[in-house]
Amino acid sequence: MVMAQSLFLTLKQVLPSCRIDVLAPAWSLPILQRMPEVANVIAMPLTHGQFGLSTRYKLGRQLHKNHYHQAIVLPNSWKSALIPFFAGIPQRTGFLGEQRYGLVNDSRRLNTALLTMTVERFVSLAYPKLAQKPVNFPYPRLVVDTHKQHAVRKKFALHHTASTKILALCPGAEFGAAKRWPAAYFAEVAREKLCQGWQVWLFGSDKDQAVTAHINQLCENHCTDFAGKTSLAEAVDLLSLVDTVISNDSGLMHIAAALNKPLIVLYGSSDPEFTPPLNNNAHILSLRLTCSPCFQRDCPIAPPEHQNHLSCLTGIRPELVLKLISR
Repeated sequence: MVMAQSLFLTLKQVLPSCRIDVLAPAWSLPILQRMPEVANVIAMPLTHGQFGLSTRYKLGRQLHKNHYHQAIVLPNSWKSALIPFFAGIPQRTGFLGEQRYGLVNDSRRLNTALLTMTVERFVSLAYPKLAQKPVNFPYPRLVVDTHKQHAVRKKFALHHTASTKILALCPGAEFGAAKRWPAAYFAEVAREKLCQGWQVWLFGSDKDQAVTAHINQLCENHCTDFAGKTSLAEAVDLLSLVDTVISNDSGLMHIAAALNKPLIVLYGSSDPEFTPPLNNNAHILSLRLTCSPCFQRDCPIAPPEHQNHLSCLTGIRPELVLKLISR
């Protein structure tokens, strides 16, 4: 969803007067509401994996009243193209995907060798079918106003002076262990910055509470642990207050990048060329071993007696990360 903002910004460049409405899962609304290019957000009533043909038909007929000129369908699934079809939107743009002939009538064949990044694939849909690869595209930029920042400070009773630096750690990665830098490494960085007078904030969902609690325990509970205690909107607003972010390749990484924060991203099993942080202040750390990127949830070459081989991540030492923060 963060990367989709590059498409919205491009549409505004191509046709400044266009109105952009976005149909998206309800959980993503806090992100879309921080994108000034989006005029209206429509919550998708179905969750991932649900077909719900009658629900899609009813929603499509409701959207028909809005007289949209074009729909851009970002998911490649067949069912994702049904609502624009039921809405009678005359131009329905998207990649062919699952043989969506007719449902997508402005279809594109995806050239993965030409459009190597996910964001490039999104942005290409803003242009006519025969247009060249988008060489330059705008980076996502989420906007958080001071009122939201004040509200989140008040709710979590946050107190720090303007001179106090804040380090955010995002140690989770829902995909699997092969994308997670060791908790002990995060803790080593956190302890050093705490000794230097920084505050350290830990971010994640409720699924990340075990790892953030472990990091905090290794830091004698001197960190502020927000994992599982915030909504997505609050996490975005809190991240807008920090000075530096260290993250695995995760959704929070993309949010931090879109907030234009100085960012260090640790890559293991995933490919930094495919979904990189879209931020000129980001530094990517990847050892680029011969076995990576493997795109596996768990390390596939770990011997039976040592299930957490993960050389692609364990080889990135905390001292290197600390040097980058100092820069």
